[in-house]
Amino acid sequence: MELHITGLSKTYANGVRALDDVSLSIPTGMFGLLGPNGAGKSTLMRTLATLQDADHGSAQLVDAARGTHINVLRDKAGVRRVLGYLPQDFGVYPKVNAEDMLDHLARLKGLSDRSERKQAVETLLRQTNLWDVRKKALGGFSGGMRQRFGIAQALLGDPKLIIVDEPTAGLDPEERTRFHNLLVEIGEEVIVLLSTHIVSDVSDLCPQLAIMNKGKLLTSGTPKQLTDALAGRIWEASVNRVEVAALREKHKVISTRLYTGKTTVHVIADASPGPEFTPVEATLEDAYFAAIGGHA
Repeated sequence: MELHITGLSKTYANGVRALDDVSLSIPTGMFGLLGPNGAGKSTLMRTLATLQDADHGSAQLVDAARGTHINVLRDKAGVRRVLGYLPQDFGVYPKVNAEDMLDHLARLKGLSDRSERKQAVETLLRQTNLWDVRKKALGGFSGGMRQRFGIAQALLGDPKLIIVDEPTAGLDPEERTRFHNLLVEIGEEVIVLLSTHIVSDVSDLCPQLAIMNKGKLLTSGTPKQLTDALAGRIWEASVNRVEVAALREKHKVISTRLYTGKTTVHVIADASPGPEFTPVEATLEDAYFAAIGGHA
């Protein structure tokens, strides 16, 4: 299964160009869509999830093994039959317990056979480690438990395309790790499109990724390809905070970070920017900030 996106564009009524001629091919497995808030990630997710229309372009969900394809922008019913979607914010009935709510959503997804539906609900509650709290009202769930319930509902109906939008925002480290493990397990046989602004989510999970900003696709590839492109060009210095502004005027500063009271600065340059800088191995975070800053 592959998702082919060609020339997608979307401009809102207020003049904001949320998608600007985006073209991308996404294979089976985990695929990261990385970018800051306002990059156009959620607009792309909502368009692929058939929740809004694009102005121009196309998207095809292709199953080469079966010789079939779905026109994502035109055949919305066909997409929804194979889609699992976890939006950035999703509502639940706070007084309904997890088992009953998932059963209700399974009915809406078309699982009409009672025994089949019961088996699917139990399997998903166990898979997302929610079986022991299945009778607990959703309003009492922690953030991580709620996100795992969101994945459970997204997996109803054996989807082939799963879209998750900013899934780990607000999760504590333990819940985030548990959620990561669940996503990796899911992504072995289907397309999982993970949209996030957290670089470590993508570096931990995704063998391929794309970086977006201001509606444009800036770059795509494997984490190794993106970091190899910066080999020998990332330089680091530890300076006082008051020195950062002057460094920004002289060099292409791609990131700054406080560490033990001082500011660690990363600069992109073909040669040493100065005696205070040392070369460091490029990370995916460096590739991300270089792309966003226009320095890649």
